[in-house]
Amino acid sequence: MAKKVTSSNKSKLSALVVDALGVCRIIHCAFLRRHGFETTSVESGRQAVDLIRFGQKFDVIFMDIIMPDMNGVQATRALRAMGVKSMIVGIVADLHYINENFMETGMDRVYEKPMTSEIVISVRQALLNNNVM
Repeated sequence: MAKKVTSSNKSKLSALVVDALGVCRIIHCAFLRRHGFETTSVESGRQAVDLIRFGQKFDVIFMDIIMPDMNGVQATRALRAMGVKSMIVGIVADLHYINENFMETGMDRVYEKPMTSEIVISVRQALLNNNVM
């Protein structure tokens, strides 16, 4: 079940957090909200794909890599095949999971957990520079 945190500020950027671990979703959403994002979170790649298939749109998707059901690589490929243009940011527990072909999955960036203000600021700046708002 997707959990959405809304705000009356219509100019906020929107973010989808996809992570199997509830504590990671809570932490990631907290960092994002602190930096002006409206957040939604789900616990699997399949839920993320379904959410977007049924009409949800996000400026950025923070995607964990290792998840049951549909992992982050599979979900990213599915989203790109659907024509999703949102920035997709991989968030991994260990950068050793990344190989030379990793970026070919369609992810725009990859960072190591845990989420930090520096990561959020960097992503927000990239989105704003591309006139997403």
